[in-house]
Amino acid sequence: MMAILPWKELKREQVYKKYAWDIDRVDFLMPRGNKADFYINNARPAAAVVALTDNNEIILARQFRPGPGKVLNELPGGYLDPGENALESIGREFREETGYEGEFVEIGTCLDDAYSTMERHCFVATNCKKVGEPQDTDTEQTELVLMPLDEFRQQLRSGQMTDIEVAYLALDYLGKL
Repeated sequence: MMAILPWKELKREQVYKKYAWDIDRVDFLMPRGNKADFYINNARPAAAVVALTDNNEIILARQFRPGPGKVLNELPGGYLDPGENALESIGREFREETGYEGEFVEIGTCLDDAYSTMERHCFVATNCKKVGEPQDTDTEQTELVLMPLDEFRQQLRSGQMTDIEVAYLALDYLGKL
């Protein structure tokens, strides 16, 4: 059996850049001598949070997502702004999207997918308190959703959520799988 070896990068060219996305076309020399090109998303780091109320409800942001083309319940979160660390980012995103604040613990990181360099910081928030209303922007309108834990588990299996890897990591961390 042949060992899995890294590919040799031959050439990299930026083909698209907008917002948090920076797409490169990368030409590789494969270990067997053939060449192949791939498109790599060099997106900014992001953060997402599984947040619980004192009643053990999960705090979600319901919003339209352009990729799937539908309204989804999502874990609060988003891209880190330049100069922001992950904890600052998740606190800001959580307040903006839900109107809540909480106590955050970073429980790990995960990669977005095999064709992206984006690292997602995974958080759990407890002792969450409502301090205001969600703050809509020109490109994001959110509705606050409080979901019982059992319903949240069903939602994760429905295929109608993003960031489910963060959700399962958090449920494992909380001992609620």
